[in-house]
Amino acid sequence: MSINQPFNRLRDGSPPNRQDGVVLMVALIILVAMTLAGVALIRSVDTANVIAGNLAFHQSATNAGERSTEQAVNWLAPKSGFGNADLHSDNKAQGYLATREDRKVDESGDAESWDAFWDRIQKDHGFTAPIAAPLGATCPGNANADAACNTVRYVVQRLCTQAGKPNTSTNPCTQPPPSASSGGSQSAGGIAPATTRQVYYRITTRIEGPRRTVSYLQTIVAI
Repeated sequence: MSINQPFNRLRDGSPPNRQDGVVLMVALIILVAMTLAGVALIRSVDTANVIAGNLAFHQSATNAGERSTEQAVNWLAPKSGFGNADLHSDNKAQGYLATREDRKVDESGDAESWDAFWDRIQKDHGFTAPIAAPLGATCPGNANADAACNTVRYVVQRLCTQAGKPNTSTNPCTQPPPSASSGGSQSAGGIAPATTRQVYYRITTRIEGPRRTVSYLQTIVAI
């Protein structure tokens, strides 16, 4: 009686099956692809965090600039009478200029940078823009900054060609746009409403925040 013996390829001299390293190569390629995908994901997350941080700093600077505008308006409002001589001349301590100063435009039509404009209006008029009063706790190491470490300065310009009483024949000032409707009670023979003789003021605010953030905010108010 014969017993079947298991077939042994080593005994009959035939070599074993080989994979020739194909699986290893495929595994290495997949590993490299996964590594590159992980690196790309990390870079994407870091970029998103940087963008979110920049947007947060920008929003914080805008909020600080709006507070500065409110402070300037609160200073202007009690003095806004048309014949009030307090606003007929410069008040450098309050950052107030009785005349307008616009950004210069060269022959190619390019306007000067905001930083150049800011430096020039202070240099030409010989004053340093006042710092808006910060709200809340100050930033460590900077007593002039607010709780978000924003330092805010502002300049108020009356939109007139020169100092003195506004809206005169020798000192024209910016006027409101004409009404959209040319009709009204006056054309119909009725009584036209009295027009107010408001003066326009332009408030330019420079906000310097963390990470060398610099932002400008400009507002025009009629008082």
